[in-house]
Amino acid sequence: MMIKGINRQVIEISETGGEYFEKVMFFVKPECVSVSEGKLRERANAIAEAGGKPPATKVCRSRWVKALWFLAAAACGAAVTAALTFLLR
Repeated sequence: MMIKGINRQVIEISETGGEYFEKVMFFVKPECVSVSEGKLRERANAIAEAGGKPPATKVCRSRWVKALWFLAAAACGAAVTAALTFLLR
């Protein structure tokens, strides 16, 4: 993803301390530019270290939900087709 036309202060953390992410970028709000760089980096490091592996149950649950929605849509389509075929005979 490319970022064009950004005039913001960016803090990049390369040492995330995690096995899943190699780099984290933080875009500083314009009203917080006056805060010292050390304090911003300290807060960014704390946030980056707090992040970890996403919960596996959410990933699995979303796949099951998508599959069930697909099956429900297919069943509704089949039911509508069967009803129209029965009525038009």
